[in-house]
Amino acid sequence: MPDPVFLVLQGIILILPAMAANSLAVLTGGRGKMDFGKSFIDGRRIFGDGKTWSGFFGGILLAIVLGFIIIGFDSLLGNPILPYGTGITGAVYVLLVMTSGSLIGDAAGSFTKRRLGIKSGGNAGLLDQLPFILMSFLFLGLFAWNFFYQAYWNYFAVPAIVIITPPVHRIVNVIGFKINRKSVPW
Repeated sequence: MPDPVFLVLQGIILILPAMAANSLAVLTGGRGKMDFGKSFIDGRRIFGDGKTWSGFFGGILLAIVLGFIIIGFDSLLGNPILPYGTGITGAVYVLLVMTSGSLIGDAAGSFTKRRLGIKSGGNAGLLDQLPFILMSFLFLGLFAWNFFYQAYWNYFAVPAIVIITPPVHRIVNVIGFKINRKSVPW
C-alpha cells in the first residue's frame, strides 16, 4: 500500500492549479461582467461585479501555466508524481477541466450567495471556500475520469484536500487583501 502522506502530498500538488485558478482570476479580472449586470428572477444580481470574463479566462490560463510549471518540476525530479495526462494535449485537457471546474464552482458559490441575500464581497464562510474545489473534483470525475481515478481516488487525498482548502483559501485571501488585490480579506 502506498504511503498515505505521499498520496496526500501528491493530491495537493496535482490540485494546485485548480486551487490557484480562483486566486489567479483576481489578477486578470475586472472586465466583462459574467452576468452582464443582469438580475435573476428574485431581483438580485446573478453573480455580482466580482465575477468577470477576464478573471474567468485569465484565471484558467494562468492556472494552466502553473500546471505546466509543476510538470516541468516533475520532469526535473524524475517524475515522482503523476503527470496530468498523456502528452501536452492530455495535460492541457486535464488542466482545463480542473481549472474551469474550479472557476465555475466559484461562480456557483456566488450565485448561491446572491440567492441567500449575501452581497458581493460578503463573508459566507464555507460557501466561499468549498464550491470551487468540489466542482473541480466533480469536473475531473465527469470529464477526466482516468486521470481522476489514477490521481485522486484514494481515501487520503480527497478528504485532506477538502479539509485544507478553507484555511488555505483564507490565507490567500488575506494576502490578496494586504496587497490591495481584494477588497475584503475573505
